[in-house]
Amino acid sequence: MSRIVAIDYGKKRTGIAVSDPLQLIANGLTTVPTHELTTFLIDYVAKEPVERILVGLPKQMNNEPSENMQRIEPFVQALRKQLPAIPVEYVDERFTSLLAHRAMLEGGLKKKERRNKALVDEISATILLQTYMERNRL
Repeated sequence: MSRIVAIDYGKKRTGIAVSDPLQLIANGLTTVPTHELTTFLIDYVAKEPVERILVGLPKQMNNEPSENMQRIEPFVQALRKQLPAIPVEYVDERFTSLLAHRAMLEGGLKKKERRNKALVDEISATILLQTYMERNRL
């Protein structure tokens, strides 16, 4: 089987998570500067078989798209052109940052480590991916 990649897209940096080849477990991969994201993904796909790419869909509580959608949509359109063989789909990302902070707290990370925004982004992408895989396993 192939991996699934999940992206928590941000203005400055983007968290990336990846599944194992059997698509059972999500693991944080890294956080990259957003302006380097497309290059990173193209390089990753060249090295690893990837079945699909998930992009966090930023919605507000009233179900309206958040401000970040203005940046995400052009990125997704460009990514679909550059990697046409790999489906790119949106996945609701509401509460992933909150869940990431909670996981860090429950994991015993010190306050300084919990302030690491890059780590929060990577954990958010991991939660997004794990939730997607669990939902689609049913």
